[in-house]
Amino acid sequence: MTRTFTVSRSILVKASPQSVYEQVSRPDLMGRWSPENLGATVPGGGDPTGVGLVFDGHNKRGPFRWTTRCTVTEADPGRRFAFRVHAIGLKRPRLRAPIATWEYRFEDKDGATKVTETWTDDRRSWPAFVANAFDRLATGGKTFAAFQVGNIDRTLRNLKRELETAR
Repeated sequence: MTRTFTVSRSILVKASPQSVYEQVSRPDLMGRWSPENLGATVPGGGDPTGVGLVFDGHNKRGPFRWTTRCTVTEADPGRRFAFRVHAIGLKRPRLRAPIATWEYRFEDKDGATKVTETWTDDRRSWPAFVANAFDRLATGGKTFAAFQVGNIDRTLRNLKRELETAR
């Protein structure tokens, strides 16, 4: 079975690219929209997030909870925000390995913003049969690519609802 390494989804949000970026580029706020993320521990709290910032993301899926170590790789206000996940563990991210990259792009569309969220599987060295078996166990029967499409759709819908309601 061929692996899908990248999935993207988009939504139109009635807010400026800058205002959407200001929310999405704060990993501590992501738990408000994501069905799996609970937020993050970010050095400096609410300060603007810049390239090189390392933070710990807190996550849950059903009864399981884990922490990831992430590094911001892109921080272009109003245009692009990205980070890579490079360590994982239960309470502390002790296992270091390429895991995933998350990217958000913001594009002005007649006074609204097209927000595109992209997940990339960075586990390139895993044989496909091992990755697919692990993915199905961890997601309840899906590959991570298929699973992440649902997560991204929910995240973007929640982000849209919150930002448009706040206007």
